[in-house]
Amino acid sequence: MNIRCFQRNFSAAFPPLVPLQLPSPMETHLWYILPDEVKNSALLNQYSELLSPCERESVSRMRGDQLKKRALLARALVRTTIARYQTNCQMNPRSLRFRKNLYGKPEVEWRNEDNFNPPPLHFNISHTSAMIACGVTVNVPIGIDIEEKQRRTKNNIIAFAQRYFSPYEVKVLTAISDPEVQRQEFIKLWTLKEAYVKALGKGFSAVPFKTFTIRFRDTTMRNFHPPESSVSEESDIVVESSEDPTDPANNWRCALLEVAGSHYGAICMEKDRIAGENAPPKLTVWKTVPFVEDVCVSGTDAVLVLGGIIEQ
Repeated sequence: MNIRCFQRNFSAAFPPLVPLQLPSPMETHLWYILPDEVKNSALLNQYSELLSPCERESVSRMRGDQLKKRALLARALVRTTIARYQTNCQMNPRSLRFRKNLYGKPEVEWRNEDNFNPPPLHFNISHTSAMIACGVTVNVPIGIDIEEKQRRTKNNIIAFAQRYFSPYEVKVLTAISDPEVQRQEFIKLWTLKEAYVKALGKGFSAVPFKTFTIRFRDTTMRNFHPPESSVSEESDIVVESSEDPTDPANNWRCALLEVAGSHYGAICMEKDRIAGENAPPKLTVWKTVPFVEDVCVSGTDAVLVLGGIIEQ
């Protein structure tokens, strides 16, 4: 498949994006934006100009200014993130087209023009009311999820878990006596399970949460770290299929993060056979306001690895 090349200077209205090389094999690039920090109406108008007519119409139909703003920022984040990556030509974020797979997962629809093979780029997006994040890999599918640490559930945690989680996960949660710690561990498990389902690209209805189990490599309770404790040793995260015990879903690597002190984040990516079975996953994280600033926060307190073997 091919895409059209565009000139580097897209328009006087759009400042240049900082160009980046594509992620290396088994590396994830994670970009996030905090909607409350984007207040400039002129900048929001610039973002709106990046969207397709259908996207702008979709945003305009949403109810409430905050919902419209988050939808706009999510679409602008995806477009500007993908356009950063260096290929044989510079991409215009406004020219990108998207499609959805059979289950609704979005992906780039490259144009068949100019005899150019597009990069094997995969992305996934997640958002809450206070954060929007976009993960990028090459060669292999990715799923990400972010959840607010202070997220509350209307239902009893255990009753809710019994409805959606595997028996092992329910057992783990039931063994936690402190209600606040139990709630935090529930959110962590939910975040990991969401990321795995999104990485598969099939959605919740096609892969119910009960059909697989999230375990740390050492399956003792001590691997589920209370939020106030310091995690001094990372544990591998394993996904096990409940429907087919002979297939432990070992083709996937997962990581659990704390992002910006306010969110749990989960990343799940398929192992890259080209990179090798034992290639350690890598992670680079940026906090961004597109066209304004990009700050690499890897290795800082803004990104803490809570589980999963991954290098920053």
